[in-house]
Parts: sequence; structure tokens; C-alpha cells
Amino acid sequence: MVNAIYSGYVGLLLILTAFILNISKKTNTDSKLYNILNLVGGASLAYYSFTLKSIPFIILQAIWAVFALYNLIRVFVRK
Repeated sequence: MVNAIYSGYVGLLLILTAFILNISKKTNTDSKLYNILNLVGGASLAYYSFTLKSIPFIILQAIWAVFALYNLIRVFVRK
């Protein structure tokens, strides 16, 4: 359970970092960094939610990670 808690904190920090970088105009939603932070953060929080058996948050974070992956692929293909 301790590893799951760390996973939750890491996911939280990564998603908040992406958000703060975006609103402060240090990155944008089409950057690789933004999407990697969201992908890894969403996956980490999905894992943490899974350990808690919190179905609504598993769904939310899994969708978050899937869309981040989709956007990351789109960014790589476009360049």
C-alpha cells in the first residue's frame, strides 16, 4: 500500500506540474512534455485509484491517460 500512496503523490505532482506549466505559458497542450506529464500522471493516479477500489476515479484517470496518449501520438506523428 505504501508504493500505491507514492504513486498517488507522483501522479498528483505530474498532473499539477503540467497544469501549472500550461497556464503560465511555459508549455502548451501540443507539447511532448505536457502530454508525457499527463500520461504518466494519469496512469499513476489510475493505479492508485485501483488500489483503493475507487471505480469513478479509476475511470476518470484511465480516460485522462488515454487522451494524453492519443494527443502525444498525434504530436509525434505531426512532427
